[in-house]
Amino acid sequence: MKTGIKKVYGYLARFETPTDLYKAAAKVRDKGFKKWDAYSSFPIHGMDAAMGLGRSKLPFFVFFGGMTGTLTALALQFGTQVALYPTIVQAKPTNLFTIPAYFPVTFELTVLFSAFTTLFGMLALSQLPRMNHPLFESEQFKRVTDDGFFIAIEARDPRFNREQTREFLSEIGGSDIELVEEQLS
Repeated sequence: MKTGIKKVYGYLARFETPTDLYKAAAKVRDKGFKKWDAYSSFPIHGMDAAMGLGRSKLPFFVFFGGMTGTLTALALQFGTQVALYPTIVQAKPTNLFTIPAYFPVTFELTVLFSAFTTLFGMLALSQLPRMNHPLFESEQFKRVTDDGFFIAIEARDPRFNREQTREFLSEIGGSDIELVEEQLS
């Protein structure tokens, strides 16, 4: 049920070319904005640096997910075959010297835990799933999948000021600057 109450999401500005978007992103970064994003229908080389984005945290999550899988597999196999139910194969007891026999299960659980960590880590870092985004309410934003290049600065950014942000986007070459509102439910 929608209440009809709207909240300002931020400003959306359109740029003519990928080069304009790249230069504008660097200026937004230099101005000190933190809650903003650039939108294009294709990747733009060097945009991460222009936006001042650091290295992704996802590889760290995947590494620790894989290590958790490895430790889980070894604990499961040692726990069951050495501690709880000692297994004797070909007259030899199971111990640390038989660890190569544990490689297939260890490898499989390492890959499985890494894959799950990648999937769920990516969803968490991207703040997904999200049923709707306020930018989808903008008519001009529909061009982003075709030939539109946009920068959106969110109102929750500490540097956001309604008038100054609009003027700043205009100064850096933005056109069709639109105040985007989101519906509160």
